[in-house]
Amino acid sequence: MDEIEIAPLRLDEADAVVELAGRVWRAHYPGIISAEQVEYMLAQRYRPVLVRQFIARGDLWLAARAAGVLVGFAHGHPQAEGDYKLDKLYVDLDWQRHGIGGRLIGALAGRAAGQGYTRLVLRVNRQNQQAIDAYLKHGFTVATIYLEDIGGGHVMDDYVMTKELT
Repeated sequence: MDEIEIAPLRLDEADAVVELAGRVWRAHYPGIISAEQVEYMLAQRYRPVLVRQFIARGDLWLAARAAGVLVGFAHGHPQAEGDYKLDKLYVDLDWQRHGIGGRLIGALAGRAAGQGYTRLVLRVNRQNQQAIDAYLKHGFTVATIYLEDIGGGHVMDDYVMTKELT
């Protein structure tokens, strides 16, 4: 396996983020949510202009790169007092199960703790057992259930998971 670099995402990688997210979503989410909902959510959340806007407003975007190529990313931002939201975490299908997701979580957690945040918070689809298991492995616990109508006839049925930062 190539050496993995974890560093801030560059503005010129916004298109690569959108492409990577699309590949992961289209491979992973069928059977969990409908193909229509996959496309609806990708269109809402993964456009290069949005990624660049989030970076410009100061959100934390971390890139995992192998030989300079984006193979994973994490996105986080401050939430309620003391909480830091892990909003997005994806690793290229060919690079999963190599510890990259854990390294991205650790890097994001370290930066959030360094800024005085005491807890990471995330939402994960309740049917996404692979992701839930990964988050549990990395110290998250299920806090509550969150149901949200996201429009277009689609609903997000999530667990809210939290991890204390020390």
